[in-house]
Amino acid sequence: MAPEPRANPLLFGHAEAASSLAGAARSGRLAHAWLFTGPPGIGKATLAWRFARWLLAGLPREAAGEVPLHLGADHAVLARVAAGGHADVLALQPATEPGKRRIIKVDEAREARRFLTLTAGEGGWRVVLIDEVDAMEAPAANTILKTLEEPPPRTVLLLVTSAPGRLLPTIRSRCRRLDLAPLDDAAMDAALRAYLPDADHSALRPLAEGSPGRAIELAGGEGVELARLADATLSRLPDAGGAHALADRIAGRDAQAFAPFFAMLDRQLSRAIRSAARGETAPPWLATRPLASWADAGAAVQRLATEAERLSLDRRQAVLVAMDTLRQG
Repeated sequence: MAPEPRANPLLFGHAEAASSLAGAARSGRLAHAWLFTGPPGIGKATLAWRFARWLLAGLPREAAGEVPLHLGADHAVLARVAAGGHADVLALQPATEPGKRRIIKVDEAREARRFLTLTAGEGGWRVVLIDEVDAMEAPAANTILKTLEEPPPRTVLLLVTSAPGRLLPTIRSRCRRLDLAPLDDAAMDAALRAYLPDADHSALRPLAEGSPGRAIELAGGEGVELARLADATLSRLPDAGGAHALADRIAGRDAQAFAPFFAMLDRQLSRAIRSAARGETAPPWLATRPLASWADAGAAVQRLATEAERLSLDRRQAVLVAMDTLRQG
């Protein structure tokens, strides 16, 4: 498994983005805020933490052949940041509370604003890293915006998100943006060897779509099997009898497969729609009706699955209604 991003010394892919960050810092004209965007699980937070540690370490030169922003696994700054013991870096991410929406609260944003006004404890940079920055509640977003408008000297904000469209346009406009892409096959193979040495890479690679994070998610439990089940469901939408069998499979017993199955169903359908819209090769079943009809049905199914989870509705009945929604369009 991969270490937490703040403690991960490895970086797979994104060498060009890492070089851009290093070049900007060494130029003496480093932007005070950076927005790391891209699909979930591809290494956005890992790259942001790598940059933060490198800044705090004083911009060391890497040896020939090393990926930019490199610090050795035994570097003191890496160890202190990983342990949460470096005085000049502050991390924010959404709080996870049972039954509650994941948000970054205004008090946390105010603490980040106050933190950046302090003098660096070690005479260098002060860094605030906000993961899933799109989860900020409105007052928190406005607080961060004030910091972006009047940044203190020798400070940098690193904002990480898979959904930049959810941010205030004024926040996006005040950041230098790094759009990161899914890993290519070579980088993905290297990541799988490092993080999942005993997994079936041939099964994971096509399902993970260039995302090591998704590969790790799929490798746990029934991930690969459920992804294949979602693909088979879309390829041949089940009739009434098949829908009942599917409901027994993913909504029976403790229903642990319910949410992962619908997440994978949404990914498979969204990917197919995007491919068709771009004129790329798409699954044959998508041609049976207009893309808009598939998109509407997919959105309705995801709303249904979300409500069933949030409100503790009958999950078996939710599966039956979802299959009928997909069949009817």
